[in-house]
Amino acid sequence: MNQIVAADQTALTLEDAALPVVDLSGLFGEDAKAKAAVAAALGEAARTSGFFYITGHGVPQETVDALFAASRAFHEMPRSYKMKYWSGFTTHHRGYVPFEENGVAFPKSINFNEAWDMSFEAPADHPDYLAGWRMTGPNVWPDLPGWRATVSGYYETIFALGLKLLDALALELGVDPALLRQHITNPTSQLRLLRYLENDMPATKDMVGIGAHSDFECFTILLQGGPGLQVMNAEDVWVEAPPIPGAFIVNIGDIFEAWSGGQFKSTQHRVANIGRERYSAPLFFGLDYHAIVEPLEKFRTPETLAKYPPMRAGDHLMRMSVTAFRYMAEAREKGLFTPDFEVPEENPFKREAKAPA
Repeated sequence: MNQIVAADQTALTLEDAALPVVDLSGLFGEDAKAKAAVAAALGEAARTSGFFYITGHGVPQETVDALFAASRAFHEMPRSYKMKYWSGFTTHHRGYVPFEENGVAFPKSINFNEAWDMSFEAPADHPDYLAGWRMTGPNVWPDLPGWRATVSGYYETIFALGLKLLDALALELGVDPALLRQHITNPTSQLRLLRYLENDMPATKDMVGIGAHSDFECFTILLQGGPGLQVMNAEDVWVEAPPIPGAFIVNIGDIFEAWSGGQFKSTQHRVANIGRERYSAPLFFGLDYHAIVEPLEKFRTPETLAKYPPMRAGDHLMRMSVTAFRYMAEAREKGLFTPDFEVPEENPFKREAKAPA
């Protein structure tokens, strides 16, 4: 029986998880009924909590272990080494993000994490990169032996799993998967290698691992190496979502909420400042920058169109990113975002918890 460890170090069984658990095994065979059963389970989880664990995903444990080892190898390097790869040296957000770049209110508010950010590999002659569109372009890599092969291999494995999830969720919604896949040719799908920093600061609304937010893409596939994640459940109450060995945690993002006309739930979540070092690696499964996102035709009504007006996927990502990364906000204030992006008046995906954690 799998064991998980919550923030108070109490051992829990898999059956005690506060979020749904979905076995994906049926997606990897040819049995249509098995695939439909998995899709139905994913849809139920997406419509309720919007957050769920996945097992039976086929990702080898050695792939996970190698990714964690690579993340640790980089993050344990001296600060002077890591800053050679500062993401602010790029126009498309690749490389190292020091903790003081996380959030525009630093140091009043502190997100106690640092990260290595990479994304789908676009060539240096890609038109979007040449035009200056953010989040599209070639990756940068530290000069650590074997590091690029390990991290890019993990990315490819989890991205392929993301395509399986995309198809299953399309099946559940009753739409042709090709209708969704057409928007994934050079996506903004980002992998973050996060390290949460050991510190002796209290856990408050201003001293966090990561503040409350929804994710901006289709969904996120998260590998987490310790407790701290808190999720707003189906009743809009904060609950703990500790790691389960051998499982990933998945959460629906803003794009799928919009596509489904609000049937799927893009869920608020946060990471508490537990004061201990913690590693995690989310893969944010996104679309091409210029993909237009709005309710799919079968979910299109005057009400859903009013709540989820058409938006460009990359613009939404950038609108949220400039509040997440201080160097981006400063660059935009200086007029360095050319071309710039549109900013909607309201964020339809923001929710407030009914009770504190």
